[in-house]
This record gives sequence, C-alpha cells and structure tokens, in this order.
Amino acid sequence: MSRAAVPGLPSRHPIGEQLPALYADDDFAQRFTAGLDTVLAPVFTTLDNLPSYLDPRLAPADFLAWLASWVGGADDPRRPLALRREAVARAVELHRWSGTRRGLVEALRLVLGVSAEITGDGGAAWSSTAGGALPPAPADEVVVRVWPRHSGAVDAAHQVDADQVRALVRSLCPVHTVCRVEVLPGPPTSEEG
Repeated sequence: MSRAAVPGLPSRHPIGEQLPALYADDDFAQRFTAGLDTVLAPVFTTLDNLPSYLDPRLAPADFLAWLASWVGGADDPRRPLALRREAVARAVELHRWSGTRRGLVEALRLVLGVSAEITGDGGAAWSSTAGGALPPAPADEVVVRVWPRHSGAVDAAHQVDADQVRALVRSLCPVHTVCRVEVLPGPPTSEEG
C-alpha cells in the first residue's frame, strides 16, 4: 500500500510559482522547489482523490483489505477483483442480515463466489395461537449446500474450496445452531432438496 514518488507526476500546485517575484528567476530556488514538488505531488494527488480511495468500487486494489477491515468485511486477494470490491461495498448490508438464511447465502456468493441453498431452521418452533401447543420440534441441524456458480465448470478456477466454505459458514452461523456443509458439483436437483 505504498503511495511513494510517482515518476513524472506533475504537481498541481508547484511551489516555485508561489514564491515571491525575487525568486521567480532564481535557478537554484526553482530547482530546489521542483524537487519538493516531486516529493509532494503524490501526497496532493492522494488527498485530491481521497473520496475515491474510500469507495471500494473505485479504490486501488491494494486498499481493499484495509477498507474491509474498517467495515468488518472479508477480503481474499485470491478472488477476482470485481467480487472483492462488491463484498467490501456490501459488508455493512451483510451485517444487517447476519444470522439469517439470506445473509449466509449472500455472504457465500460475495465472499467465495459460490451458490448456496439452506434447509432447516436450527430448531426454532412457534405457535400462531397464544397459549397453544407448540408444533413438533424440528430438526436442529441446518444444511448448507453449495456449488460453483458456473455449473458444469470443472476447471480449478471454478471449484469450491470446502475448507473455505466451512470456515465462512462457521463464522456466520448462529452459535446455537449446528450447520452441516455439503459441497455439490452443481445445483441440487428436485429430489435432493
């Protein structure tokens, strides 16, 4: 994340032009301030473009991990840049959906680039009638099925990394639920789900 000297980058505010008239024709003063301009030009450029640095869709790629840390998002430099930018941009929205099916499906799509289907509800039961009997207890296991977004793709770039999926599901599943992960080669068929 280095924003050091950029060869040939002109300063928008050359110091030599701001000196008193006495130094305008002084060769040493102009060369000396031109050296300072070379050092300060990247600083001015960064400050002039600061809003772009803070927008994940425009920021330099090496700033994404830093921006992700600001919003509690996940950033994996091995993922395609467009997916990384979208994951950081939507991190706050994903926090709002934390612990829900929608949040987990969206996080898996944005962070790992996989499609997902979730079955089970983690053992929640309720009655629509006040004081009524509760329905039978549901299974307390949540099944998370994931598959590559590009079905039929067999190349290494589109394979699902089961360890990454399990780690992400473990970090996002509510603590009181048991989440089982199944990695499928393609979308589930009707008899599977």
